[in-house]
Amino acid sequence: MPDELLERLRRFHDDTFPGVQAHFQTLVKDGQHPTILFIGCSDSRLVPYLLTGTGPGELFIVRNVGAFVPPYDGSAGYHGTSAAIEFAVLNLKVSRIVVCGHSHCGGIRALYEEVHPDAKNLSAWLALGREAALPVQVSPEALRRTEQRGVVLQLERLMGYPMVRQQVEARQISLHGWHYVIE
Repeated sequence: MPDELLERLRRFHDDTFPGVQAHFQTLVKDGQHPTILFIGCSDSRLVPYLLTGTGPGELFIVRNVGAFVPPYDGSAGYHGTSAAIEFAVLNLKVSRIVVCGHSHCGGIRALYEEVHPDAKNLSAWLALGREAALPVQVSPEALRRTEQRGVVLQLERLMGYPMVRQQVEARQISLHGWHYVIE
């Protein structure tokens, strides 16, 4: 039985790549210079390049459950999202940071549900969104409002990163909160 993922990779290599190879070679030679850090949910229905009409080299993307931003604490630890924010602001000198939440977010829904007992990392991660949860019975409206509140909460957290605050106050970076409605 053929492996569908490998077959898609072969199609990219044989059919797509030859038409974009020069662009990728330029990105290697000149390096990447994205102007946007896109912080989005890991949800497979959220496709940053489709939403923004961009291509390779134009977005610096970090994705995680719920599009959450951990608070800045100044410690040197293993945290991919914090490292991506620091790299985008300090090394790539992006001019925009987009936090993109979306409708029907499983991470947001999980704020209102029991988390599997073996999901220790997920349980701790969801604490980053608890402040956005509403003290109401779960409904489609409550979930939509929580999704939107979650985006605002992450924008507020970004301002806790000294390098982000400094760049925002100097008007060198702008922050954008998006709520993408999938359907």
